[in-house]
Amino acid sequence: MRIIYKLIFLNLLQLALFNLSDINSIANNYISELRDINIQSDRMRFRHNMERVGQILAFELSKALEYKDQEVQTPLGTSVIPLLQNSPVIVTIMRAGVPFFQGFIDVFDKSDAGFIGAYRTPMDSSNHFNIDMNYMTSVSLEEKELIIVDPMLATGKSIIKAIEQIITFGNPSRIHIVSLIAAREGYQYVKDNMDDTTMFWVGVIDEELNDKSYIVPGLGDAGDLCYGEKV
Repeated sequence: MRIIYKLIFLNLLQLALFNLSDINSIANNYISELRDINIQSDRMRFRHNMERVGQILAFELSKALEYKDQEVQTPLGTSVIPLLQNSPVIVTIMRAGVPFFQGFIDVFDKSDAGFIGAYRTPMDSSNHFNIDMNYMTSVSLEEKELIIVDPMLATGKSIIKAIEQIITFGNPSRIHIVSLIAAREGYQYVKDNMDDTTMFWVGVIDEELNDKSYIVPGLGDAGDLCYGEKV
């Protein structure tokens, strides 16, 4: 059974994309509630559902990391268990990413973390905007597995800019990009601007961006739904 599992994940690594919605699971219920306009007003539930989807994606991602058999002493003997060799570093883009990140840090409970403060500047008359990043901190990323956690991958520009800046803290051995909802256009943009070793982990891929670069059908502004409408 373990050999079959490894073969499945070798195929996954070749595809470099894991889409949670391709698999029937309870995660679909959580994503449905995140999208549902009649449930979104319950901010605590919204944040909790983001955290739960984060936990599920973290569990799936954990299967692609490196393990080594180790002996564990029990009261009655020893057991050989494949254990995670090195905890990844988890970086999130605030503010919407915080509850999603919490799901990951709950699963990878020995991981170090980094944080990026980013926001879209106001759109100009041609619906163009920039990504302003005014805060960034991280541990060393040198030769680490890096997980970038951002719940909404719309145009993909903020992720690319975040990666360009975060790798000043060291060159990771591999980069994992995780989003709850990704627009296909944004996913393709990021894919085109990253190397072949980058892996993508998404809850679902939506097909459209509107003229304000919001994902359609998406779920709206994740940060506002988590913490209140910004002014």
